[in-house]
Amino acid sequence: MLDVCLLGTGGMMPLPYRWLTSLMVRYNGSSLLIDCGEGTQIAIKEKGWSFKPIDVICFTHYHGDHISGLPGLLLTMGNADRKEPLTLIGPKGLERVVSSLRVIAPELPFEIHYREITEPEQIFEMDGYRLKAFRVKHNVICYGYTIEIDRAGKFDVQRATEQKIPKEYWKHLQKGETVELDGRILKPEMVLGPPRRGIKLTYCTDTRPTDSIRKNAKGSDLFICEGMYGEKEKAAKAVEYKHMTFTEAAQLAKNADVREMWLTHYSPSLVRPQDYVDKARKIFPATIAANDGRTVELKFDDEG
Repeated sequence: MLDVCLLGTGGMMPLPYRWLTSLMVRYNGSSLLIDCGEGTQIAIKEKGWSFKPIDVICFTHYHGDHISGLPGLLLTMGNADRKEPLTLIGPKGLERVVSSLRVIAPELPFEIHYREITEPEQIFEMDGYRLKAFRVKHNVICYGYTIEIDRAGKFDVQRATEQKIPKEYWKHLQKGETVELDGRILKPEMVLGPPRRGIKLTYCTDTRPTDSIRKNAKGSDLFICEGMYGEKEKAAKAVEYKHMTFTEAAQLAKNADVREMWLTHYSPSLVRPQDYVDKARKIFPATIAANDGRTVELKFDDEG
């Protein structure tokens, strides 16, 4: 239902065995990218996914390892004769930062639409899903994101029949559409049960643990969270540079009652993240030290 790929898992600089942290999701024929550091388009090619359906690119913040790959990606899209507009979402200064990067990509055959985040929490209604940005705590303005797909209640045939609603209108009501029939207004709630659990994905990187993360990640099917340091002796460094350790991320996952957590954004000095994941699993058992290209298809509960 929602295809999720963690394209890269590195922080600060790309390495021969690790691309910079970036997330790509696919839903209903459209793709969204969160962060685009150096080499991100190579990671997309390695995965075998297409650039063409990317309609939205979000940025957590404007450090180079999260945005410096944008000019190359824009040029690749342009060379593929893209004509559809591209939406960019990010913190204050979005258009200024992107315009600076576009000195080397000045002419594109498609429009860029800028949507700047101006509030501590801000919702963007997308095509079939809801994107929410929430402020986190780094040494520059930085945001995490949640992607939520709502799911309507089950269609109640008996209620529809009792209310003499013609069958040809059932599919419209199932889709949440309101129908007018001979002066009568038919609403979805007339035939649908209570909303069912949908799909929720939360992504955050470059931050200290915050209550905003816990609150917004609450109940996520998948929580992708930075784990810059696995080593216990790096805890002070995490505080100084406003990052997180594996165990801090695990505590957030536990407090937010998520189903699964993938760690990402590893320090270049952290060569084998899996060597440090056991301590995190003692706090939150469903912790995974993700590798580049890790992929999952998130489905509704009864579709598994």
